[in-house]
Amino acid sequence: MTDKNVTNENNKENIDIVETVEKSTSDNPAVDINEVIPAEQTNQIPTVNYLDKKILEMKTISVDELKNYQTQKNIDDSIYDTTVLDIKQNRIVEGSVINITDKCVFVDIGFKSEGMIPKDEFLEMPNMNDQIKVYIKSFEDSKGNFILSKQKADFEIKWNEIREIFNNDGLIKGKIIKRIKGGMVVELGVVQGFLPGSQIEIYSVTDFDKYIDMECDFKIVKFNEVRKNIVLSRKELLNDEMTEKRQEILGQMEIGMVLEGMVKNITEFGAFIDLGGIDGLLHITDITWGRINHPSEKITLGEKVEVKVIDFDVKNVKISLGMKQLQSDPWENISDKFSVGSKVSGKVVNLMNYGLFLQLEEGIEGLIHISEMSWTKHIKHPSDVYSINDVVEATVISLDVEKKKIALGIKQLLENPWETIENKYPIGTKHEGIVKHFTQYGAFVELEEGIDGLLHISDISWTRLIKHPNEVFSIGEKIEIKILEVSSDERKLGVGTKQLQDDPLAKFSSGDTVNAKLVKILDKGLVFEVEDSVEGMVSFKDLNEDDREDLKSHYILDDSYDMTVSEVNHSMKKVMFNIDK
Repeated sequence: MTDKNVTNENNKENIDIVETVEKSTSDNPAVDINEVIPAEQTNQIPTVNYLDKKILEMKTISVDELKNYQTQKNIDDSIYDTTVLDIKQNRIVEGSVINITDKCVFVDIGFKSEGMIPKDEFLEMPNMNDQIKVYIKSFEDSKGNFILSKQKADFEIKWNEIREIFNNDGLIKGKIIKRIKGGMVVELGVVQGFLPGSQIEIYSVTDFDKYIDMECDFKIVKFNEVRKNIVLSRKELLNDEMTEKRQEILGQMEIGMVLEGMVKNITEFGAFIDLGGIDGLLHITDITWGRINHPSEKITLGEKVEVKVIDFDVKNVKISLGMKQLQSDPWENISDKFSVGSKVSGKVVNLMNYGLFLQLEEGIEGLIHISEMSWTKHIKHPSDVYSINDVVEATVISLDVEKKKIALGIKQLLENPWETIENKYPIGTKHEGIVKHFTQYGAFVELEEGIDGLLHISDISWTRLIKHPNEVFSIGEKIEIKILEVSSDERKLGVGTKQLQDDPLAKFSSGDTVNAKLVKILDKGLVFEVEDSVEGMVSFKDLNEDDREDLKSHYILDDSYDMTVSEVNHSMKKVMFNIDK
């Protein structure tokens, strides 16, 4: 070996020694490096490799001591190599507790160094020398520590146990600890499972909080190895338990039996009654003889009720129940209670376009048709006059026991003004009225409350062609009318305004000669103004175009002419003239 090589080798040895001593002195700054290793000896110190990285005690050592320490470490390492061949990361092993500090528990698992577990991983603190199962998480973390886990070991052990139960279709005991969205969390030792809300009971659950802290058996319905997800069911166990009980109850059941049960669930169409191991359906129509919109109007969840067995099916495990069947049918002897012509009182329970239903007693309703509400008023909808729960008096008009129908009337309790209408408003008499509303064919004029007369559009004027009554009248206007037609049987009253005056067209006859003024020249003819607002007309109806133009040339606007009457046209409300040239 050359001098240069020897020098380099000595330098390497010096660096190793200095690094080792610097590590020691960094933990104890009071130590002087010259006191540990004299400077004149540093070139004579061989290389030392500290595999276990332990901090040396702070004292002066010789080169021989270092050599002996290195030899001993090589022996120790060879021993460790033979004892850790079976120690692998990410597996469960058994170890012995060798030390417990404020923060950690140290466990010897036969490795070259003990493992460390945080104290908060223990539900129950072990004692010294206790044998416990631990999970190897890491041989060395960022700080060089050998890391074990008690929680992970407990979880893996429990998970393997649950897997075995699931594979064998067994049951597992657990405790419901809290409520979450969609269901409950069940504690299965160190593993948690999910219990859906639909799997808690065989009926719908509304109060989930009462199940918290309940301990019971569960069936594992889903076991997801990848996601570590477990879904449980209590409902399946309850169903299995009740199968035999249901068959036993059905075997003893008879139609007509009266049983006591608990309202288990309420829906829009009825309620499910728990009969002590088997459910029966109480349909909404079998709860009461009266009208209800929802079962909750008569029964409440959890209430104990008496029911009657109406029908049952052993094969399909179906039971039909009734409550109203425990009482007599209110339609029995109905004729004695509500005879035709009798006066009754009831509560409005329903409003329809065609009338309203009046509840006379529970299970007995009568219909008041809209036509039976008033003698005189034009009611468009019952809600214009009545509201739900109004108390109304009426008269029984008809009774059909077989069809369970009662017809009622309100107007029958009042005097019918139409019975004396002919005496009160004779034809030809004049009266005052108020214009109430218009139609395309005329106007309704109110003579008294509830009595309206129809003023047809053709009876407004003798001489004017009116397209709509609003051309002449306004709503609320007081006008004078003449009675043209009246009928108590048909409840009809016809009135007119033009009849208040004589017909001015009546004075004209065919062949009369009158003086008339030309006021309009139209494509359909010539229009003349005659006395008393009467119009006369020469029609071009049967003339060709040349004759029409020739005729127009013989007449001048605003000039007066002697014209001969050919006819009086009452539909056109005009006097028709002959064609004179």
